[in-house]
Amino acid sequence: MESEPGGESIHLLYNQFLLLSSSATPLEVGIAILLCILLLLASALVSGSEVAYFSLDKNNMEDLEKETDKTSQRIINLVADKKYLLATILVTNNFINIAIILLSTFILGNFISAAWPAWLIFGVEVILVTFLLVLFGEVSPKVYASSNNIHVARIMARPLSMLRKLTYPISSLLVSSTSLIERRMAKRYDKNQAVSMEDIDQAIELSVTDTQDAKQDIRLLKSIVKFGNVSVKQIMRSRVDVTAVEQETGFDELLELVRESGFSRIPVYNDSFDDVTGVLYAKDLLEHLNKNDDFKWQDVVRSAFFVPETKKIDDLLHEFQEKRTHVAIVVDEYGGTAGLVTLEDILEEIIGEIKDEFDDNIDVEYTKLDDYNYLFEGKSMLNDVCRVVGLDTTTFDNIKGDSDSLAGLVLELAGRIPKINESVEYENYRFLITAADKRRIIQIKVTIEPEVLNA
Repeated sequence: MESEPGGESIHLLYNQFLLLSSSATPLEVGIAILLCILLLLASALVSGSEVAYFSLDKNNMEDLEKETDKTSQRIINLVADKKYLLATILVTNNFINIAIILLSTFILGNFISAAWPAWLIFGVEVILVTFLLVLFGEVSPKVYASSNNIHVARIMARPLSMLRKLTYPISSLLVSSTSLIERRMAKRYDKNQAVSMEDIDQAIELSVTDTQDAKQDIRLLKSIVKFGNVSVKQIMRSRVDVTAVEQETGFDELLELVRESGFSRIPVYNDSFDDVTGVLYAKDLLEHLNKNDDFKWQDVVRSAFFVPETKKIDDLLHEFQEKRTHVAIVVDEYGGTAGLVTLEDILEEIIGEIKDEFDDNIDVEYTKLDDYNYLFEGKSMLNDVCRVVGLDTTTFDNIKGDSDSLAGLVLELAGRIPKINESVEYENYRFLITAADKRRIIQIKVTIEPEVLNA
């Protein structure tokens, strides 16, 4: 088989380069080796500086701004325009690597015979040079720079400032080209387009293996993603379910209420629950257990923390941390008391039900008839119902309106108070009213089509 003309020409040129290299004097080879080592060191410094500069965080920059030396100022100026900094590093590193490859080929030409097959010569040079460049010019310096970023950044501050001026024509061309491509891409794709919750849910499901433990991880990840979109109204305990005490209650009656309720924090009100005056901590009563009924327990009541029902629970969590409190009184738009929310309620929204030694029953009262049929109280919160039956907490968001309870959802669907044994359907769900009066829905039977849970 005849050789291709192009391949033959390249082979001849390569042989001539090897002959030229083999005729070099020992002094020339020594100088080439020294230059190759220096260039390899320069490649390591430039590669390490990339990791060092781009790993500087806000705290590092604040520390540098407090210093007055020229090196710190150079680092700040370099980081101020990261596009030009990255272009300078890449251009410099590429020129250094090209020079290393040429010098290494020249050096190896003195030790490789021209009679060797071209593929063997090529293999030796590629493997050896690639190994040196990757190990000493890329991996090692970047590993070192990642844990010593400030030190490396200071060493390279002056050289990079000089290289930035030297390579500015090429760097500016690269940055301009990149900006042009970004603008073109921005016209085609909306960079500010929000990723939908459905897209995030699909990404989470695709990234986790299908095992029992993985399903729990999926639920946890989805809860974290949706955490910032949940309002206090969705997780609070409604005012009709809150245990509170009137501030004129006697001490003996108060102690009995604390024992029966099992709650560690109880709201205190004046005349009406719409006028909450504070929160009683059960632990504050421990040193007064032997006092008489006329003991002024109101003196140990702490001030209440009020939040609107529209507040997002991620913001509330931060406020709980700042105020070092665990409970807040929820008020509606008219200033009336809507309910109560605790730190435990927020945490349960992510990790699920938290049981302690005082929890005899779960907050959501329901009866599981089979895998597809449940009996719930009408006042059950939609989020809790969805968690119990294994549905996504956003399943009914499009049709629930302002309602947050199961009864509210049925009223929204029916447009009136349904009668007993009347059912309301929505897609693959059926809600049968099993108990109701003229004012409210008391109990609802929820039926789910099998394909919903098996999907």
